[in-house]
Amino acid sequence: MISQHAKDAFDYLVSTALKGALCAPSESPCEVEIITDTKAITEKKVFLLTVSSYLFRVMTLMYFTLDRQTKQHFAAISKTEPESMSDDDFLDVIGECGNIFCGTLNRELAKHFPHLGMSTPNVLDRDCVDHLSELKAGYVQHFKIKVNDALTMHASLCVCDFADIDFTVDMTQVEESNGELELF
Repeated sequence: MISQHAKDAFDYLVSTALKGALCAPSESPCEVEIITDTKAITEKKVFLLTVSSYLFRVMTLMYFTLDRQTKQHFAAISKTEPESMSDDDFLDVIGECGNIFCGTLNRELAKHFPHLGMSTPNVLDRDCVDHLSELKAGYVQHFKIKVNDALTMHASLCVCDFADIDFTVDMTQVEESNGELELF
């Protein structure tokens, strides 16, 4: 069972990590809100990333379509001209943003749970998401990300629990971090 405190903490951590990973420094504002109507999620592809422990597996899905707006946005993040980037280049930038997002989430969860592991991003077709219910997750949440009133993207959180999960985070702290990976 996942407590309501833990659900709120997951929502907060995912929202904060999305803002840090998906906004170029010149872009403001970046808003993340919880949505209940998944019909608005129309992007064609999804990056799947996981953070796992002995107690849970957190799967995060970042939805995208390589259209003109999305390409311009991720070119701004990589400080590159969109015309000079191939589709593979864009996938690399989106995947790196996913790694930053996942790294932030991993670091914050590590404050509460030892022995965490992260996946590398996997690109899937959007149709795969329709089968999330087969995982029998203890918690699923969907998010809308609006960047600079010009680009709207979506993300989903799916937490499979293997034991009781209860933790809280300080939601009053604003940390200026973008989830860099730490080297040991």
